[in-house]
Amino acid sequence: MSRRTTPRWFAAAASLLLVAVLPGAATAAPGVPPPLPFVSQLDLSCYRTEGYKPPPTTVTLKHLNPVLAELPPEKVELGAREQLCVPVAKNGAIPPPGILDYVRWVDLSCYRIEGRAADFPLTLSQLNPVVRKLGIQDAPVTMLSPEQLCVPVAKNGELPPPEILSFVRHIDLECYALRVLGIPGRPFPLTLGHLNPVLADRPKTDVKVGNARQLCVPVTKGGDEVTREVLDTVQWLDLAKYDVTTGPSVIGPVTLKLTHLNPVLAHLPGEQVVLTEPTQLGLPVAKNGKLPPSD
Repeated sequence: MSRRTTPRWFAAAASLLLVAVLPGAATAAPGVPPPLPFVSQLDLSCYRTEGYKPPPTTVTLKHLNPVLAELPPEKVELGAREQLCVPVAKNGAIPPPGILDYVRWVDLSCYRIEGRAADFPLTLSQLNPVVRKLGIQDAPVTMLSPEQLCVPVAKNGELPPPEILSFVRHIDLECYALRVLGIPGRPFPLTLGHLNPVLADRPKTDVKVGNARQLCVPVTKGGDEVTREVLDTVQWLDLAKYDVTTGPSVIGPVTLKLTHLNPVLAHLPGEQVVLTEPTQLGLPVAKNGKLPPSD
């Protein structure tokens, strides 16, 4: 073998090795998104959905966020479905590609639950860049009793790619009623555009965002085996749900079929839901100044 052919062979082999091992290479699956870049870009438009109650189902919930780690686990029973929350962009600000790949597949179906009052004082700070630019002030609140459990679903049988499914299927949020202390802020306008492929062709919706009504915090369900890598991001996913008002109907009615994604609830039957107009908007927040890690 000549001296000239050896470097060429080595370069070709090295190129193949880089394709196999470098993050983002064509043959490599993407990793779990880092906490702050993911959480700060997740906004959910929540639609009222009445008239369905799943078969009797009891789950044990455990808090994930470090701020609420002292709250004990609790058993709750799923009641009637009340909302479907779907990912949206605000004012045309689309999440960057690596984050959009995950955000667009976060669809949560929310069911009525009852549980112990937390009576937990918190200060909420906005994380989404669009809302932060509006100058929304930090809000002192008290987290009261749990009202909903929001769990991941797919719409019309369209599943995320496997590597993304392995992440979004473990997003469970327990939503608590809020007592907002001080003077509520004035309503502010936003334009919402759908991100999920099933609803991407729907027109944008202008809303006015009012008072915070709930705080949805990350939990895990007993029997759900979640990797440490997934937990490291999901544990920072806190959404404050604000009431919204809209103009004349522009989305629907739209009829969808829902399929449960979380392994603990995979035995539940499919559901049908009809969407008209959003009633709430979930915006990402930090609690007591503890920001999600940036990487």
